[in-house]
Amino acid sequence: MPDSPLYSAAAVAVIALAVAVVVAVGLKVLRSFRELGTDAERATYNTLHAASKAGRHLRTGLNPAGAAKASRQLRALLGCDALAILDVSGVLAWDGTAEELRPGLMALAADVLASGRTQVFNAADLQLHSPKSGSVAAAVVAPVRSGARVVGAVAAFGPQAGAGLVRATTEVADWVAAQVELAELDASRTLLMEAEVRALRAQISPHFIYNSLNAIASFINTDPARARELVVEFADFTRYSFRRHGDFTTLAEELRCIDRYLLLERARFGERVQVSLRIAPEVLSTVIPFLSLQPLVENAVRHGLEAKEGPGHITISANDSGAFAEVTIEDDGVGMDPVQLQSLLAGHVDGEHVGLRNVDARLRQVYGDDHGLVIETAPGEGTLITMRVPKSQPDHDA
Repeated sequence: MPDSPLYSAAAVAVIALAVAVVVAVGLKVLRSFRELGTDAERATYNTLHAASKAGRHLRTGLNPAGAAKASRQLRALLGCDALAILDVSGVLAWDGTAEELRPGLMALAADVLASGRTQVFNAADLQLHSPKSGSVAAAVVAPVRSGARVVGAVAAFGPQAGAGLVRATTEVADWVAAQVELAELDASRTLLMEAEVRALRAQISPHFIYNSLNAIASFINTDPARARELVVEFADFTRYSFRRHGDFTTLAEELRCIDRYLLLERARFGERVQVSLRIAPEVLSTVIPFLSLQPLVENAVRHGLEAKEGPGHITISANDSGAFAEVTIEDDGVGMDPVQLQSLLAGHVDGEHVGLRNVDARLRQVYGDDHGLVIETAPGEGTLITMRVPKSQPDHDA
């Protein structure tokens, strides 16, 4: 019963235990903070912690959502009454008091955005642009640069603008500029990946399309049903290869693309191209860069088997290797000179194996240098290409 002495005693015991746990955790956190040592060390920690939190919000560049969250941390960092972040077109975020100054801030900061120099404004300057300036009597506006361009500014407001606030605001603006440049670097990396995918599509276009259409044409009179089948496969292959949506796909989708590619190539080469597949089902959902396998298979056909007399064999394997999916593409074709191949992958020489270099560069860009292609080859010995990608990755637009 809820009113029994036994029940009440048990409830009191539970509450006492919960309070003890909260107190213990609080003492542990306080003890950890005190272990930082001196006041100067704790101040350094607080500064770095605030900068780290603000930096996460600015990694997508200067935009209202990120600036609004970062401004709270930056105002605490400067200890000012109000802080604003703006770009060249308007005020992105305001945190703190005296928001009545916001409508006039762009006019106040016009010279800073034009000249790229930090400026200090007094009460008369503020009242000129915002007559209701309240208790805020001074402002420091420092430019945010990206390279040679002024892309925005940081404005700090307070009762006075001493030398300390001027220097600190300028340093914060420089730090914001570094985050903006990192965001632009990320955007440039994405654009580079898109350009590399377009280069692969351009490579596929002239050579493969011409040969596929010739192969289809050869069946129109002798085997119309076969010609119609090949036209459908050709349409599906080109639709996948030239799609405009997403830089990533799944291993299963890439293998379907390869199947269509090989069907069209076998229509041209007949029994000269023999293929074996060894695919572990558990890796089919692994996310991989778009068009990262098809160029490797095309390399095996064009540069391995096409130059070889008689039939050639390609083995495509995909295996579960712990935290990774390991894909291998092996052919018994003419092989390559390893020294020339290394120079080509490093971009030192031009050659026909553009697809290999492109895929290798994209894998290193996405996963790091440890995840580039591993290629074993020698003249007359065929080629074995190994690709290892993490099975668990951040969400991508597949």
